Amino acid sequence: MNLSDFDYHLPEERIAIAPARPRDSARLLHVAADGLHDLIVRDLPSLLRPGDLLVVNDTKVIPAQLTASRVNARSDDKRGTAKIGITLDRRLDDGSWRVLLRNAKRVRAGDTLVIDPDFSAEVLEMLEGGAALLRFTADDFYAALARSGALALPPYIARPEGITERDKADYQTVFATNEGAVAAPTAGLHFTPELLAALAARGVETTRVTLHVGAGTFLPVRVEDVTQHRMHAERGFVTAETAARINATRKAGGRIIPVGTTALRLIESAADAEGIVHPFDSETDIFIIPGYRFKVADLLFTNFHLPKSTLLMLVSAFAGMERIRTAYAHAIASGYRFYSYGDACLLERA
Repeated sequence: MNLSDFDYHLPEERIAIAPARPRDSARLLHVAADGLHDLIVRDLPSLLRPGDLLVVNDTKVIPAQLTASRVNARSDDKRGTAKIGITLDRRLDDGSWRVLLRNAKRVRAGDTLVIDPDFSAEVLEMLEGGAALLRFTADDFYAALARSGALALPPYIARPEGITERDKADYQTVFATNEGAVAAPTAGLHFTPELLAALAARGVETTRVTLHVGAGTFLPVRVEDVTQHRMHAERGFVTAETAARINATRKAGGRIIPVGTTALRLIESAADAEGIVHPFDSETDIFIIPGYRFKVADLLFTNFHLPKSTLLMLVSAFAGMERIRTAYAHAIASGYRFYSYGDACLLERA
């Protein structure tokens, strides 16, 4: 498979720069075995059955972009000062953070990056591709982020005047609980308390997992042979209770419906070869492309994804490449809105 197999042309006006209001009024394309059906998100309960289980990602987006000044650690360091951009990627088990740096060539291991008078970081190690390992010093790390950090919106959502207060609310799902994501699990942005109540009334249950979406989600695939691409790792958690609920639902004949590609990747990572989901507390770099045999998920609720992206490869694996091409062509011609703040689709597995 070549990268060009996952390309398509999207007119710029189809890129959503703000979400639908209310969130569950967004359009929903049901990509079914018998064809395509144009609906809205609040129609979702009618497409599901009593006993089905939605798996949602409850990660919470943090203000992951920081600006720092590199200070000279030694008197013989003649490099002067430098402004360094920091984008958090993921927290490691020892408390340090993997980050991506802007102006990384001006940074060495051992440097101190000062973000504000009470918030700084030591550079532990420089990695390939402008990445680094940092250890932050702050009395309360997340309070310091809230004070000095900025939301890392996707580059296709233009905010020339800066991130707005509305974006801070819009770019957080109703499930957001556990801090640690650089980017939102955007399929979850469509859900409202009213929609969740309607799903519950239908007999559809909901369970939570946590996958902290990393900065790698914004990075393009740079190889033509997609099998040579390597995913950035992301930290995920599946509790014993959630694993048991997924397994019991499958045993009882209910369907498992991940809300978003993050939830799908996580439960597939936590499943064994027989499709039994186990508790999970680790990193995953699972890369799903056509030919992958899904072990757990029966349907997938997701957004429309960028050309040549790993997420477009994932949905092509799930629903079939030709069906996805047909669905995306229909969505473009029918005026659907694309990407993080755009419309949604419900995919049946090929």
